[in-house]
Amino acid sequence: MNNKLGRIIALYRDGFKSMVVGRLLWKVILVKLVVLYALAKFFFPDYLRANFSTDQARADHVLAALTQAHADR
Repeated sequence: MNNKLGRIIALYRDGFKSMVVGRLLWKVILVKLVVLYALAKFFFPDYLRANFSTDQARADHVLAALTQAHADR
């Protein structure tokens, strides 16, 4: 098992070392993920934390929303 894991790690390590264009693409992907995360945090505030004061109240709201959505089908 350990030998297989070592071979898999070596495969990815060697593959990423030999990349030329791939490194740039990975950087673009990471920048896009950071930007999308920042935009999501800006446009979608934490509704549950803002409207419910306790974890139990949040859990009850989520459970009610999920069971109501399932009952509407």
